[in-house]
Amino acid sequence: MPELPDVTVYIEALEARIAGATLQRIRLASPFLLRSVDPPIGEVTNRRVTGLRRLGKRIVIALEGDLFVILHLMIAGRLHWKAAGAKLPGKMGLAAFDFSSGTLILTEAGTKRRAALYLVRGEAGLREHDPGGLEVLDADVAAFHAALTRENHTLKRALTDPGILSGIGNAYSDEILHRAKLSPVKQTRQLTPADSAKLLEATRATLLDWCERIRREAAGGFPEGVTAFREGMAVHGRYGKPCPVCGSPVQRIAYADNETNYCATCQTGGRLLADRALSRLLKQDWPRTLEELEERVQAGRRGVSARTTSASEGGGPSL
Repeated sequence: MPELPDVTVYIEALEARIAGATLQRIRLASPFLLRSVDPPIGEVTNRRVTGLRRLGKRIVIALEGDLFVILHLMIAGRLHWKAAGAKLPGKMGLAAFDFSSGTLILTEAGTKRRAALYLVRGEAGLREHDPGGLEVLDADVAAFHAALTRENHTLKRALTDPGILSGIGNAYSDEILHRAKLSPVKQTRQLTPADSAKLLEATRATLLDWCERIRREAAGGFPEGVTAFREGMAVHGRYGKPCPVCGSPVQRIAYADNETNYCATCQTGGRLLADRALSRLLKQDWPRTLEELEERVQAGRRGVSARTTSASEGGGPSL
């Protein structure tokens, strides 16, 4: 899912292309994309763009007449800037927004249609789409600590909850926690003010660093390489690869369609966090440390080697 850095650079690219332009029409390829009924599409067309802003992970296009277009890209939604009147791509194309300066295409990979378009009237209507999370780039340590400790959650859950913090998702939360050297399963109410200060510093540094990286990658063009898995990430999407800080293999906790990536050496004092599915299956056999995990891997390799040798000598297992 595009998160704060991706959405920020999308908005910057759109500001350079559509600020002051006129939204001439919206072409919908999927009727399920539009999730609102008032105002109707006809009311928002042929209106000038007066500004753009970010609302959590949503992109807001403000139009004259106090009207707003809200794009929520969800997991697989992506934006593409094309020449005026560009044709919608086949299976992936969801909508085209024709401006006087060019056409913005919305696509979504996969078969699940989660991306959403809302048309909103007035600031009050816009506020109804605000999840309410704290804007971490504007917050001080006291506000950040208060937001995190208002309820007791794991740090991973708190960082990715849009009602607690704004704009952070699965990918950048892994990077933030690695930079802060904090466990993803540490409870928020265990945080000291010093922990919160360290986490806020890591959060700001991570988000601002990736904003700048994505800007450089776009090199003045429209950002086409938006992805949750980026070259240069420390742990996210790097299961089994060496941590860039200590060289230990990156670990993961898998759940549903997501996973949490972390470095046991840097973040959990060498302790492995139990994967829900595997820990239920293995129970007491779940390794507790990197050393124990490595011992089991080596033992498995020795077992495979012994069986291979036995089979090659005609001593294969009997049935």
